[in-house]
Amino acid sequence: MARAAFLSASRVSRARGALAAVAAILIAATAAPVAAQVPGSAQASSAPQSSAAAPSAPAEPSATAATFAGKDVLLNGNFAKGSGDQPDDWRDEAWINAPDAFKTTWQRPENGCPGELIVENFKANDGRWEQSLSLAPGWYYFSAEIRAENVGVKETGATISVLEDGAMSRDVQGTADWRSEGFYLKVSGRGADVDVALRVGGYGSLNTGRAHFRNASVLKITAPPPGATAVYDLTEIRKNTVPAKLGSPYSLVLAFIVLGAGAVWGWRVFGQPDDFNPSKSGAVAGSDTRTPSMPVPEPPGAGRPKKKNRAAPR
Repeated sequence: MARAAFLSASRVSRARGALAAVAAILIAATAAPVAAQVPGSAQASSAPQSSAAAPSAPAEPSATAATFAGKDVLLNGNFAKGSGDQPDDWRDEAWINAPDAFKTTWQRPENGCPGELIVENFKANDGRWEQSLSLAPGWYYFSAEIRAENVGVKETGATISVLEDGAMSRDVQGTADWRSEGFYLKVSGRGADVDVALRVGGYGSLNTGRAHFRNASVLKITAPPPGATAVYDLTEIRKNTVPAKLGSPYSLVLAFIVLGAGAVWGWRVFGQPDDFNPSKSGAVAGSDTRTPSMPVPEPPGAGRPKKKNRAAPR
């Protein structure tokens, strides 16, 4: 009797344990979707609460900030160094290089303001400040702050560019306050030599007006940010500007041979007079083919027998 009661109580205990386990599983299954909808809720609930707010983690750098983390390879981009009226590492050039066509000015840094390079075209021109750079392979961002005064709106305005076909920033036209402009350039292979220019006008797009430039830079970057505009590939630019080949070396050699043979044939047929052509004059090989001399006319009385002188009578 006691044994039967013990067995009954044991079975009831096991049933209760099984029901408790099933209930726990059901509760966990219903709570999981809620935790999944609120990321980090489980971690937040298990973490110890504190009256002081925990310090926030530093924000991840933006794509633009990460992209621009690089070395500035432009020399004297703040225009702080120089002597006289010439800034170091820069030179002025123009399509029409004459005093009445354009003027360049270096304005030294003063009163806490950065230095400036100024280009003014009095006539339609491509006036500029230039600097030569040797760039290693990779991506670069060219930029400068530009201010324009009466720059023509029909042609290329004030830009930072390289002296390659079309590689430039968005141009600033008319009269505009300071704004930053730039472009991205990819250099492939073993690197390249380029000329960076701060200019008014461009190739085949001469313009007039005055532009100020400051805080110029050429930063080596990892890659342009997503959605960037004004992106150029230097290799493709130069490939498209190379003139078409005239022909292969073999075709050129063949052309010279044909021209040479035609010249020899023409000289033999048309260049020598008939008198010098044995096949037409009938001269025998080895004979004298010189032109005979003209006969000299005899004086009057020539050929008549002379009269003998008779002795005078004694």
